[in-house]
Amino acid sequence: MGELLTQTPGWGTFFIFLSIGIGLLFAVLGFVTYAILAERKVMGFMQLRHGPNVVGGRFGLLQTVADVLKLLMKEDVIPKVADKPMFILAPVLTFTPAFLVLAVLPFTEHLHFADVGIGLLYYIAVSGLSTVGILLGGWASNNKYALLGGMRAAAQMISYEIPLVTSVVGIILLTGSLNLIEIVEAQKSVWFIFLQPIAFAVFLISSLAELNRTPFDLPEAESELVAGYHVEYSGFRWAFFMLAEYVYLFAMASIMTILFFGGWQPFPFLSFLPAPLTFAIKFSAIVFVMIWIRVTLPRVRVDQLMEFGWKVLLPVALFNLIITALIQPFV
Repeated sequence: MGELLTQTPGWGTFFIFLSIGIGLLFAVLGFVTYAILAERKVMGFMQLRHGPNVVGGRFGLLQTVADVLKLLMKEDVIPKVADKPMFILAPVLTFTPAFLVLAVLPFTEHLHFADVGIGLLYYIAVSGLSTVGILLGGWASNNKYALLGGMRAAAQMISYEIPLVTSVVGIILLTGSLNLIEIVEAQKSVWFIFLQPIAFAVFLISSLAELNRTPFDLPEAESELVAGYHVEYSGFRWAFFMLAEYVYLFAMASIMTILFFGGWQPFPFLSFLPAPLTFAIKFSAIVFVMIWIRVTLPRVRVDQLMEFGWKVLLPVALFNLIITALIQPFV
């Protein structure tokens, strides 16, 4: 796809890029819509209760669509004491990086949008910008609970981004590249989940904290902060924050598939499966595990959250990095 686009000159290139970007946006929005439904269904099954089963037939397939329409029709309220320009900007600044990181994710050998040499670095750098939007939303609301939620979110996301980045340095050492396609190609013989199990455990835990998902959903702790940093948001602006969270779920499950599970590389004895289906199966399994963790584990305290990130995850990630550097010449 990249070669085709570089060979098309002028306005043709622009419209092809535009159409592909719009197509990706609608594909991700479709994922968000039904990922929410799937999450509610899985949670209902694991808790021995019914999930959505009324709107859209016996399976509730249109429940999330109805929820989105409700949000779009709700009144957009901006508090009088809020910093209006910053209040309006914050949801956009939170969502935009979540969509931008998708540009470098290769779903198959030929289905990718920007084959850049530093794709992994781009993903890490751009995804970190959402922290600014969340902190800005809490501060611009001029609400003490929103500010506390924003400060919690900033502290949590910055703290857990350090072990997350450290955990993938071992993969960079093994492959000698930051290019995501080359990282997938390096897993033809063995997936990195087997060579870097410690790195995978650190990455998974850190990604849950980065996504503000249970058991690390402290920034949105309803029982403590009445919804946290977005307490003053309503309607479609509130939906932007939730949209960013689920787009990051898509991106994080994709990058985990690429880094640790061989991307589109086939399963043993199942090489007849097409590459997109192989990627989708691995991706779906990771999303299911994240939902499973949400159903199973209780929320941790904020002091436990910070201590675990700095005193446990970071030393473990550094230990894994040292071990990888020692064994790398023999791999």
